Amino acid sequence: MSILQSLVSGVSGGSIEVVDLTAPLSSGTPILQLPPPFANTIPFRLEEISRYDDRGPAWYWNDIHTGEHTGTHFDAPVHWVTGREGDDVSQVPAQRLIAPAVVIDVTDKVTKNPDFLLEVDDVREWETVNGPLPDGGWLLLRTGWDARSGDQEEFLNANETGPHTPGVSVECAKWLAEEAPIIGIGVETVGTDAGAAHSFDPAFPCHSYLLGAGKYGLTQLRNLDRLPATGAVVIAPPLPIVGGSGSPVRVLALVEH
Repeated sequence: MSILQSLVSGVSGGSIEVVDLTAPLSSGTPILQLPPPFANTIPFRLEEISRYDDRGPAWYWNDIHTGEHTGTHFDAPVHWVTGREGDDVSQVPAQRLIAPAVVIDVTDKVTKNPDFLLEVDDVREWETVNGPLPDGGWLLLRTGWDARSGDQEEFLNANETGPHTPGVSVECAKWLAEEAPIIGIGVETVGTDAGAAHSFDPAFPCHSYLLGAGKYGLTQLRNLDRLPATGAVVIAPPLPIVGGSGSPVRVLALVEH
């Protein structure tokens, strides 16, 4: 049996589980809110064209109105000023859209501190137990934040001092970009950076360092609790929007049992 036949047989037979890591996309999907004077994206919206009526008696279809970075989405390097000469979302090599993934679970720490930041030492500690980060793979950060995804206010968790969501420290973001062998980071929050990252130096270090290094981001993931610490394979194909800085994406994980 060929490798591809074995894969198909594993999926159909249940020895390989397909886990959907994607949040459903609707008008209620939480979106990032930047303070004035910065411009914001629009909420997702369907606009009906026809639905089995005089506008189209046998078919139903819609126009969609959305931002590139709405819901579960893919950040391409060109999204950030440090990656402005890098790939847009249509130029990301197809072979990089299927990659191994590891999960670092910091849920307990985030429960105690919503502003928790992943540090290099946390990654090193994880590696002593699970082995090195995957060459050409994803680091997925499980924080438990997907439990909040049904409510915009709870998901953004903002007060008068700004949003309070977990993320990655400046030092760790720089290390992941410049030294770690990964192709990108995936998170459960609205963006790859912590809620307080606007106050960091540099601001939004995951965006600044990783996208500047030609790496990628995946955001608003869910079901990371169904993945093993190592061994999963992630399939994350964004829409190939020419000139696009990102795209909504359906992220799937293959888990072998």
